[in-house]
Amino acid sequence: MTRSVRRTRRMLQLAGAGAAALMALSACSSSSDSSGTKSDTSGSASPKVSGNITVFAAASLRESFTALGRQFEQEHPGTKVSFNFGGSDTLAASITGGAPADVFAAASPKTMAIVTGKKDADGTPATFVRNQLEIATLPGNPDKVSSLKDLTKSGLKVVLCDKTVPCGAAAQKALDASKLKLTPVSYEQDVKAALNKVELKEADAAVVYKTDVKSAGGKVEGVEFPESAKAINAYPIVLLKNAPNAAAAKAFIALVRSAEGQKVLSEAGFLKP
Repeated sequence: MTRSVRRTRRMLQLAGAGAAALMALSACSSSSDSSGTKSDTSGSASPKVSGNITVFAAASLRESFTALGRQFEQEHPGTKVSFNFGGSDTLAASITGGAPADVFAAASPKTMAIVTGKKDADGTPATFVRNQLEIATLPGNPDKVSSLKDLTKSGLKVVLCDKTVPCGAAAQKALDASKLKLTPVSYEQDVKAALNKVELKEADAAVVYKTDVKSAGGKVEGVEFPESAKAINAYPIVLLKNAPNAAAAKAFIALVRSAEGQKVLSEAGFLKP
């Protein structure tokens, strides 16, 4: 092999090595840029929420929302969830009257409409659960109540929610569908107040939600009635327009609507949305 040929081959080998080095350097640089971009993206992911939020919620949500509030605080250290439970109509009136709150969870679309009608909601309310009525009687059901019609028996002390409250409106709808007339001993401002009358043995029966009968445990006995299927309430939830802590409020609503939140609500007796 001549010296000229060997020199040419050597030059080609060096050139190849140099090109390979340049390619490796370029790949390393590209990898570095890519990782830097990923780092920036992850850094701008969903912001950490903190601070206090106030949730106005239907009385029937007391147990499940209290549990979800504790879970939310554990998942987001530095947050505090405060609740105002009551009749949905009363809560709606408070919100439209200027009461500071971040979230509203109502027991019916009709009471939610009070808030959306005044443009006090931020966005469209979403149904997150549904609830069905049940008769709550004294433990052991001493009056042998087995139907909605049995509540019209003479001498039976029955309590209903006020007709302006979702549980009262649903009860009236079931009664109308059955063409039954019932005069209760009292109308209560929310479902927990109606249930409490039976728990304290101040009434023989009350028309409440299945979730309330379940949460009461052995303090009452539940009696299902077919007419309740015609009066199932949908529960909507929404972020409020002037929410003091919108970021945390959105995170709480997300928890309620998540698979985790739905599990808690389902275990409490709520129906799927």
